Amino acid sequence: MTLDDILTGLFPNGRKIETKGATIAGRAELPDGGPIHVLGVTQGQPLGVDEAIVLAGRVIEIVKSGDRAPILFLVDSASQRMSKRDEMLGLSEYLSHLAKALLLAEAEGQRTIGVLYGGSAAGAFIATALATGTLVALPGAHPAVMDLPSMARVTKLPIEVLKAKAEATPVFAPGLDNMVKTGGIHVVWDEAAPLAPQLTAVLQRPQGRDDRGRLGAERGGRRKAAELAERVVAAATSPQGARHG
Repeated sequence: MTLDDILTGLFPNGRKIETKGATIAGRAELPDGGPIHVLGVTQGQPLGVDEAIVLAGRVIEIVKSGDRAPILFLVDSASQRMSKRDEMLGLSEYLSHLAKALLLAEAEGQRTIGVLYGGSAAGAFIATALATGTLVALPGAHPAVMDLPSMARVTKLPIEVLKAKAEATPVFAPGLDNMVKTGGIHVVWDEAAPLAPQLTAVLQRPQGRDDRGRLGAERGGRRKAAELAERVVAAATSPQGARHG
């Protein structure tokens, strides 16, 4: 599906969205008549300091407006832009700022829904799609936190070892199916069905409950993450843990 197809399917009641370079921003109307903010990085372009600061600024403006309308963040990007200019300007800080802006919106009661409809990888994926409160995807999306050759360079493990681990453990493997198994993606939408009702269903989910760890355990992609997180929280909030803190 093209971006126009997706926007038309999501917002049959109308939208006003502008494209500037690799980013989009605007507002649309939900089926129930309510407003929704629309942002995103598109066209399979890398996410650099220029795009990250603009998008983060938009999110902060939305939060400051106090309207509490949900934010839909569309994602079709390459990885972060690894140019000398971006690195010298502190690309990692810009990406972190964007991620924290999205987390702030969710904490302030502003629903953030990520829609992965193309590619995304590495820091760009973490700072956009994975930073939203709920991430959904369309068939054909191809996410990768880190591809196997890059992982081999970082871990110093042979690529054959990592390929074997990827076949047995979704955490090691890129791709849509593996991201669903780990719980990172809540659901893959049916592109043959109307998109607007599927968005409505996501927006009707209880807010403030990060269930990615639970989904990962249920789907067999991350068997221990939820359990370990609960143990950490229990230790930190116990009287003894609080005294040490």
